Amino acid sequence: MQTTMFKGTTVNLAGNAVNVGDKAPVVSAVGIDLNDVEIGGAKDKIQLIVTVPSLETKTCAAETRRFNEDVNNLDICETTVISMDLPFASERFCTTEGIENLTVASDYIDKAVSRAYGVLMDDNKLKGLSARAVFVIDRSGHVVYKEIVSEVTAEPNYTAALDAIKEAR
Repeated sequence: MQTTMFKGTTVNLAGNAVNVGDKAPVVSAVGIDLNDVEIGGAKDKIQLIVTVPSLETKTCAAETRRFNEDVNNLDICETTVISMDLPFASERFCTTEGIENLTVASDYIDKAVSRAYGVLMDDNKLKGLSARAVFVIDRSGHVVYKEIVSEVTAEPNYTAALDAIKEAR
């Protein structure tokens, strides 16, 4: 079991810890159109998988906007931001914020993505939400970069994630 912090308080993470070098689990979340969005495994493009607690928070919104801008010119990468928000709220967020360069999906039904990647917060006031994490998966389906942000209210290391994408080409 891994941990993260929420305003200085330890939060345990549930699920299967996925580490660099591991095969990325294939799992589905719910897209804003209510269709399945599959992540993980081998694909034609490098995958950037970002988990956030809720797009309704300032940090999650800022992170999603930043990745939307950063991946705009990366046609080698398929980016998916996954939260526990309902698909309807995610769609409203994307429309309001002009999110067009990445896919936003929800893990609200059975938390399959969060469990498969070991980022489901298991205690504290945030129990049942996803921790803030970033995974880069190469075309062969292996995790080549992983960051579980040590303080859930902080943003990830964008530069390191983008460097990992470029290196995975």
